[in-house]
Amino acid sequence: MIGLIIGHFVLAAFAGPLVHRLGRRAFLVLALPPVAATVWAFTQWSTAASGEAVTWSWQWIPDYDVSLDLRLDALSELMVLMAAGVGALVLIYCASYFRDDTPQLGRFAGNLLAFAGAMLALVLADDLITLYVFWELTTVFSFLLIGHGSEHRHSRRSALQALTVTTLGGLAMLVGFLIVGHAAGTYQISAIVADPPEATLAISVALVLILAGALSKSAIWPFSMWLPNAMAAPTPVSAYLHAAAMVKAGVYLVARLSPAFADVPVWKPVILVLGGATMLLGGWRALRLNDLKLVLAYGTVSQLGFLTLLAGAGNRDAALAAVAMILGHALFKAPLFLVTGIVDHSTGTRDLRKLSGVGRSLPYVAAVAVLAAASMAALPPLLGFAAKEAAFEALLHGSAADRWALAVVVLGSALTTAYTLRFVWGAFARKPGVPDTAVHSVGWAFLAPPALLAVLGLVLGPGVGLTDRLFSAYADTYPAPEDPYHLALWHGFGIALLLSAVAWAAGTGLFLARDTVTQLSRRIAWPTADSVFGHLLLGQERLALQVTGFIQRGSLSVYLATTLLVMAGGQLAVLVTDRPWQGAPAPRVWDNELQGGVAVLTCIAALLCLTVRRRMKAVVLSGLIGYGTALLFVVQGAPDLALTQFCVETVAMIVFVLVLRRMPVHFEETVSPWRRAIRIPVALLAAGTIGVAVWVAAAARTAEPAGAAMVKEVSDHGYKDVVATILVDLRAWDTMGESAVLAAAAIGVTSLIYLHRRSDGPMLPDELKGRTAWSIAAQHTARLPQGDEVAPERGWLAAGSTLAPEHRSIVFEVVARLLFHPILILSVYLLFCAENMPGGGFVAGLVAGVALITRYLAGGRFELAQAAPLQPGLFTGLGLFISTAVGLLGLIDGTVLHAFTYHGHLPVFGDFHMSTPILFDFGVYLLVLGVVLDIVRALGAKIDRQIERAAGALTASNSTTAASTSTTAEGNPR
Repeated sequence: MIGLIIGHFVLAAFAGPLVHRLGRRAFLVLALPPVAATVWAFTQWSTAASGEAVTWSWQWIPDYDVSLDLRLDALSELMVLMAAGVGALVLIYCASYFRDDTPQLGRFAGNLLAFAGAMLALVLADDLITLYVFWELTTVFSFLLIGHGSEHRHSRRSALQALTVTTLGGLAMLVGFLIVGHAAGTYQISAIVADPPEATLAISVALVLILAGALSKSAIWPFSMWLPNAMAAPTPVSAYLHAAAMVKAGVYLVARLSPAFADVPVWKPVILVLGGATMLLGGWRALRLNDLKLVLAYGTVSQLGFLTLLAGAGNRDAALAAVAMILGHALFKAPLFLVTGIVDHSTGTRDLRKLSGVGRSLPYVAAVAVLAAASMAALPPLLGFAAKEAAFEALLHGSAADRWALAVVVLGSALTTAYTLRFVWGAFARKPGVPDTAVHSVGWAFLAPPALLAVLGLVLGPGVGLTDRLFSAYADTYPAPEDPYHLALWHGFGIALLLSAVAWAAGTGLFLARDTVTQLSRRIAWPTADSVFGHLLLGQERLALQVTGFIQRGSLSVYLATTLLVMAGGQLAVLVTDRPWQGAPAPRVWDNELQGGVAVLTCIAALLCLTVRRRMKAVVLSGLIGYGTALLFVVQGAPDLALTQFCVETVAMIVFVLVLRRMPVHFEETVSPWRRAIRIPVALLAAGTIGVAVWVAAAARTAEPAGAAMVKEVSDHGYKDVVATILVDLRAWDTMGESAVLAAAAIGVTSLIYLHRRSDGPMLPDELKGRTAWSIAAQHTARLPQGDEVAPERGWLAAGSTLAPEHRSIVFEVVARLLFHPILILSVYLLFCAENMPGGGFVAGLVAGVALITRYLAGGRFELAQAAPLQPGLFTGLGLFISTAVGLLGLIDGTVLHAFTYHGHLPVFGDFHMSTPILFDFGVYLLVLGVVLDIVRALGAKIDRQIERAAGALTASNSTTAASTSTTAEGNPR
């Protein structure tokens, strides 16, 4: 099973080169994986029909019970045959439908095959999370396929609409999956169906969420607007995704879970009401449309409502009729879409008002369409008739709700007959007053796929008994009635046949009165779901603008106060209502007096921040808060945290200072006295609320702390630094994700700063235009005096000659020169000692960044470029690559990060060992160093250029003014 799924995605990745080399014939090669899946499914027919299942499981992360489970049973067997079989025929059809010069044909082919692979995995998944992953993959690929003609606005809008509706439903479904899996104690679907959890309120809510995902995927009202708009996609997409595959995913999920949850009170009413309403609304809408694809699209919506109603009815016979109707629908709706593509391809139009006499010109195409349409209208002896009869019988002998549903189904069947006749008449009949439509001939290769599907519908009508054993294997998962129904073409004269005759007669009458029906339909037409969706989006945008204009007033202090008050109000409401503090042990104010002293001083610095108006003073006070927090870590015995906090505060303060060079000295916001007076109470309220919440959370602990297990785990590996080992081994994936976020943030900040660098104008002489500080620094340092060329003046910095004399500080240059290399050595020491002493890649990178910052502060941007001659992006990218590569090594044995250790001996240093956590930490080291260097380069060197440019402009302006004054004086001598 897994090989078939992987085969789809692997060949899809090579679709582009195949299409480039073979043209449209590449679709014949791409059809091989679906053909192989179809053949494999047929080989498993007997196993599935006997009620057994073929399973496959891969324990990906056994310690966390994460596995990939696949299962083929009777229902999966049917869905695999549909998804793979129809998919293969659609790919073969594409070889005749498209031309070799079709734009982006390779991308389309790859997406279509990848969708087939995702759909195959979806129906085979036996795990809720696995099913959700492939569920969303089908959503993504359908978005790409619907929006294939992206040059057209309608295609883009339709693709976005389908993505929005189905994704929102999918997210709701995921929440439902999590609730059900937690309640059942397992996420394995077969286990949940065999032993469903108790029907509690949580389960009812979860089922509503799951149904939201299933109904949105199958275009059930009120989510039905996206399917007709998806007809903007090429016809093969409509035939496959919207007739046989994607839209059936929601019906499949309902059918899969219905044996377990049909008795839950919320399940059946939602399905019967929405399914019946969708069947009627879709069928009625199809009676007044003129585009053949739209007629079929709204017909599909109607049929999906019917299928959902049967799948969720909750009894054995309805389930049997549902699976028979699922197969019948695929065998008549897919060929009808494909025939519509042939008609459009041959005539250049799908407007039934312009088509006339096409049946005479294309008799074989018309014969295939009539055969498939007869099955859609449930005429004997086709499969659609046998399935419809089974549905009538099941609902007729069901509960009272089922009999009400039967009335809806009969009325919907009449509408189905009416729009079926409208389709056949519109596509192929000769219309009075309309000239015969010019057509060109159609090859047998073009017609063969829809013809094969239509013939299968004809063959399986009399031969429907051949499928009864397989379909009954699924239906028997429901409680068996006294006289179970079995599929057959003829069950004699009875009420079911009478209801079918009533539906045919009523549908024929509606078609004959089509003009009156069309006028009536348009006269009493309510707003379409599509227009409602558009107005909702427009209203949401307007509401967002109003709310944004009301809230976003440009005051950071107001934003912070609002956030803190809302947070404090919510927390206090919970604390007052639940009173979790009752019975909690009294908190310790401090462990020793030194902690109290540091905390008091830190709080005083924090309160002073609320009163200052000078930006630099605020930065210094906020830095004191950070240093005070670091001292608390030291006193508490957390050297790792303290070291990291010290480094972060140092780098942050320097970055603040660099930024403040281009900002006013005072805060420009005008603050009234009452607002200034209210800041302190708000801050104290928020701080007190957080403190109480933390105390209550700590006091409410009932389980054993995880720290002891972590210490033991680290000790078993021979390490002592628990924090560093957790970050780079036990939770390496978290660290890798945080590192990626850090890199992305740095790139975003520097990108904003350098956004307009090309329009900044030249700051340097003409010969240096277009060059970076890194290349300019090399030129300056190459011209530095050497040896006896000048007076023996010691140069402490590599780019010291680039500084103006008034900007130099010899003491600072000497200190920077003496401390640079020791700080770098310290950073390397902190990197390699992290296993048994305080340190690690993050803090080591910050320390190395401090060394480079020191060089920059002493010598400017040219000195920074000389100290770090490589681009910062190289450090960031290489660090992220190393961390990711080492983290992926853990997939080899299912752990997060497998520690490959090498032991060795060095003459001076003695015994040592190197392991993958150190390599991972080295990647973090490079990434942090690159981020710090990039920020300093952006906030330092960039602002330096702006200051020098402004000074140059001022000097030039003064020179111009002086020259003008001199000229005036010379022209007007006293």
